[in-house]
Amino acid sequence: MQMEFTVADADVGIRLDKFLCGKMPEFSRSEIQKFSVSRGGVSVKFSDRVRLGEQYFVIVPEPESNTMIASNNMSTDFDLDILYQDDDIIVINKPRGVVMYPSAGNKTGTLVQNLLCYTKLSGLGGDVRPGVVHRLDKDTSGVMIFAKTDAAYRELVKTFSTHDLTRKYDAFVWGVPNWEGATIIGNIARSSRNRQKMTMVKSGGKPAETHVNVVDVWNGVGVSHFRCTLLTGRTHQIRVHLSAHGFPVLCDPIYGRGSTRLGSVKDPELLDFLKTHNGQMLHASYLSLKHPITGEQMTFKSPLPDDMMELKEILESA
Repeated sequence: MQMEFTVADADVGIRLDKFLCGKMPEFSRSEIQKFSVSRGGVSVKFSDRVRLGEQYFVIVPEPESNTMIASNNMSTDFDLDILYQDDDIIVINKPRGVVMYPSAGNKTGTLVQNLLCYTKLSGLGGDVRPGVVHRLDKDTSGVMIFAKTDAAYRELVKTFSTHDLTRKYDAFVWGVPNWEGATIIGNIARSSRNRQKMTMVKSGGKPAETHVNVVDVWNGVGVSHFRCTLLTGRTHQIRVHLSAHGFPVLCDPIYGRGSTRLGSVKDPELLDFLKTHNGQMLHASYLSLKHPITGEQMTFKSPLPDDMMELKEILESA
């Protein structure tokens, strides 16, 4: 599809990408920057400043069908736990141990590939991440929403970028606090020592805020159950914030500092669980947001998964 726009007095001097955003509000700036744009048959830069009377021609590619992606990457390694779906969105309960989408070390068995075998997703997320508007780590389970249509994708991206939603997580952590609730505020950036890790920094990075409520404590073994509400959405945010304040998530191989804690565990059943379990004890249990098309307020909940329920039973009997 080709579109044509002419620069008027009110637009003179602004960046080309900003000018096009005003003309095509249904697309984000990052989407527009992937389009083919020309003036007088010559390609232009999105950083160019537009001038009065200039005509720009924009070629908007047709959304790529997911059919070929799905057929080339069939993956039904696990059953989907669908919490809700309609023509625009699908909400699922992600299992622990499942990667979101294909990457260098994970070509098959991903959540997106499994979804594409079941339904079509918006192509605006790209070939690898169709319909993806947020993510959970491989070893974090819980509620996730995907866009099935382009219109839903654009609105969901706005919702997550403006944090106009509520996301709550359950976490079992080392340590027993002397408070019932707290708010952790601290910028998060990628670690300069280990590029696979994130860390809290005093300057730079991205602002991050997590509200924490205590659900339960087991003083005898020094473990607590927290419910964390994300007020921002940074990579590894909950895991980084809790670990930095002395409450690392149990079984977290990156931020958990488990080796320094296991020596204090006397209960054999608990010790065996902590030594043998794969994946941090973190679960996305609650998501509330407006439907991207109808505007209806929707809330989705997921109970603790089997492994976290098993851990809870062990803690209560320890």
